[in-house]
Amino acid sequence: MFPFFHKKRKEEHIFAPVRGEVVAIEDVPDPIFSEKMIGDGLAIKPSDGHLVSPFDGEVIQVFPTKHAIGLRGESGLELLIHIGLETVSLNGEGFKTAVQAGDQVKKGAPLLTFNLAFIKENAADTITSIVITNGEIVKSLDKKTGIEAVAGKTEIMWATI
Repeated sequence: MFPFFHKKRKEEHIFAPVRGEVVAIEDVPDPIFSEKMIGDGLAIKPSDGHLVSPFDGEVIQVFPTKHAIGLRGESGLELLIHIGLETVSLNGEGFKTAVQAGDQVKKGAPLLTFNLAFIKENAADTITSIVITNGEIVKSLDKKTGIEAVAGKTEIMWATI
């Protein structure tokens, strides 16, 4: 009779892709992220260089410079994970990818590794942004900040689609 009452909402639980302190996206010292020009999300100050998948889904893009990766969750939610600031200028040095576009990944699966010490020395910052790039599909978003996250284990965001 009223099919919209029966429409099931989808949820996407997003886990930390890297170990470290979770901070608000507004705290990223780059307006592209802090002013949410790409989308809403969180950031992590990484304590190691192991990046894992934050959910079950598909790798939709690995940047040629290996400093960023795009993922799509089973709900259709799309994330950009961007390691550090001004890391594009490193031209892939200090990064090693474990996946490529089109790969299916499970939560906690390795995506790439990065040399944290090298990035600290050669880039503007190590802060890693986790941004929802198709926020128009998100009905609600809950975020957890001020916590120490374990990669692939600590839930940091929850979106209703």
